[in-house]
Amino acid sequence: MYAQLSELVSQGTPAFFYSDFKGEKFHCYSLDQLMQHDIEFSFHEKQNPHNNPHTPKSNPIEFADYEKKFNNLQQHIRAGNTYLLNLTQPTPIISPYTLREIYSMANAPYKLRIGQKFVCFSPEPFVAIEGNRIHTYPMKGTIDADVPNAVEIILNDPKELAEHTMIVDLLRNDLGIVSTEIKVEEFRYLSTIETGDKRLHQVSSHISGKLNDDWKHNIGNILQALLPAGSISGTPKKKSVELIESIEGYERGYFSGIFGYFDGENLYSAVSIRYIEQTADGLVYKSGGGITAESNPRSEYQEMLDKIYIP
Repeated sequence: MYAQLSELVSQGTPAFFYSDFKGEKFHCYSLDQLMQHDIEFSFHEKQNPHNNPHTPKSNPIEFADYEKKFNNLQQHIRAGNTYLLNLTQPTPIISPYTLREIYSMANAPYKLRIGQKFVCFSPEPFVAIEGNRIHTYPMKGTIDADVPNAVEIILNDPKELAEHTMIVDLLRNDLGIVSTEIKVEEFRYLSTIETGDKRLHQVSSHISGKLNDDWKHNIGNILQALLPAGSISGTPKKKSVELIESIEGYERGYFSGIFGYFDGENLYSAVSIRYIEQTADGLVYKSGGGITAESNPRSEYQEMLDKIYIP
């Protein structure tokens, strides 16, 4: 399927694509095929201020069980097997809305619905390619916007700075695999999102690189080389992905994969977070956060819960 995307893009055919976390299941279609596959997506859609944010009822993993996974991860961090790892968990939720209704009501810059399988409403871009320049925007660092002095707290927190710096370094290296002239265009800027019953400040950076002029013929290989996405895996990436599989204890599937489209000239994509999956046992929300040696288990557990919302 990666080759199929390269073929469509090299021909200038508008196309859509999505993948699972590890990039092993990659799907692509020309845009005129999406209706027959019951796929909806939107990028930078105008936000509807009249929508009612919804926080679904949830039944999360007990803190004691989360802490066991956290402590297991900390042992690997102390052993030098990973320095930063995105630890996530599935949370059963109850919502009166269907996936189609959730897609329609959610306010987010990047949205996706794959039939009756899953929906996501992501705040995080993955890569964008305009001209022959590739851009990525790693998002790492979250705080409740209503906390007094929230901006100062998150920007001056040594743990948050170290975590974000490691992700920026990882993404610089990733872009270096597929491009040259790597630049950190902007380091640690804030965006604010509505999460249902609260607002969150999130910290991002902007990194770019220069692609070869023939990138459209190789876009499948470029995306494959960049997966899994660094911001929701860890560093070093290969070992962190192995640890994710052993510690998390569940299958991420398409959660924390990517999705995007080619408009005939440029390419845009996003990370599949803020994600709800339809399972045989009901709806499941998958969420988590980055863990470093300085992380606090109670704070990380709360961050995982804070991310369970429909904006």
